[in-house]
Amino acid sequence: MSPDPAGDHSPRQVSRVILLDPADRILLLHGFEPADPSDDWWFTPGGGLEGTETREQAALRELAEETGITEVELGPVLWHRYCSFPFDGRRWEQDEWYFLARTSQTTTWMGGLTELERRSVTGARWWTSEELLTAHETVYPTRLAELLRTLLDDGPPGAPVVLAPEIV
Repeated sequence: MSPDPAGDHSPRQVSRVILLDPADRILLLHGFEPADPSDDWWFTPGGGLEGTETREQAALRELAEETGITEVELGPVLWHRYCSFPFDGRRWEQDEWYFLARTSQTTTWMGGLTELERRSVTGARWWTSEELLTAHETVYPTRLAELLRTLLDDGPPGAPVVLAPEIV
């Protein structure tokens, strides 16, 4: 995650990935507030667009950097969300697009993390839908367990679903 270098106040444009393996498990990253490691959560891989790259290019680049996974079939945009949250001493405002992706590559390697990510990401884990539905940990987006179950039961939506804004 890096702030907008232009310094303007428009939301950061972000691509996120709902990455599923052949068993329909979802890959989530474990992160925490750098100043307070006890403030932790799980989240989907992804990050901000760089230069002139497209949302799709950003999704694949971020996935490779954060997980080492490059053998991916990128699918449609599932969801669109606006969020705003404090992190590492500043407020982040993001316009997030969530892409469906599939892979058979389940081994992760986090060698491409940014300096901030190295200070705030502790690992990755594949979750079943059932594990996510019963998890007591904080997960973002907050309705991810329900959204994943609907995706697995009904398939991708015909058009991206706009999720309620999340402002923390």
